[in-house]
Amino acid sequence: MKYAVLADIHSNLTALEAVLIEIEKKAGIDQIWCLGDIVGYGPDPHRCIEIIQNRCSACVAGNHDWAAIGKMDTAAFNPDAAAAVEWTSRHLNLEDVRFLESLPLTLEKGDFTLAHGSPRDPIWEYILSVAEAEDNLKYFKTPYCFIGHSHSPIWFECSLSCSGHELLPEVVIKLGKKRLIVNPGSVGQPRDGNPRASYAIYDSDAGTVVLHRVPYDISDTQQRMRESGLPEQLISRLTYGR
Repeated sequence: MKYAVLADIHSNLTALEAVLIEIEKKAGIDQIWCLGDIVGYGPDPHRCIEIIQNRCSACVAGNHDWAAIGKMDTAAFNPDAAAAVEWTSRHLNLEDVRFLESLPLTLEKGDFTLAHGSPRDPIWEYILSVAEAEDNLKYFKTPYCFIGHSHSPIWFECSLSCSGHELLPEVVIKLGKKRLIVNPGSVGQPRDGNPRASYAIYDSDAGTVVLHRVPYDISDTQQRMRESGLPEQLISRLTYGR
């Protein structure tokens, strides 16, 4: 089976729709998994929740998802992120809130554990270093793990120790005996210097993971963010993927 793996959509409907169109063009995608942060930052939280609810067979909670429904304090958020959370909260309906409340912290799907931040601290921890990857190995039982949260495509390969690698588009990662932690980057707010939306395809039959990048109409998202009164820094960063 083939699975499309999305993370950090952040209410960017234009990017999400571009990714879904690209997924539909590819043959044999059986399921879509979401690694959290459906909302936050962008102008279309309700519509993004609606799409993920209808299209994804598995989804876990992210920190912005929790913050938008009052399950997490925004004191640790930067001012722009906190402002976007407050705006998002005002634009959710009751069904949106119930869906976000229902999301688990982690899921096991076959050979993969799904988490937003990390298996050890699914809502908040970033896995950016080899040391952090190694520390998390004992917190999941499956051979492999998908994470999001950092908005940057990266993967860690672990046996007795771990090594970290940038996850590059169209480069095939072969699944084998070594344990892996894989971050497919962000659909709605990439931060690796590449503004194109990012997602991965996991092929369980071939035993592979491949990253894909998709261009989208960034100016459309930015215009609607300005119309919504969202912070300018959140708007401008989309241009540069930072």
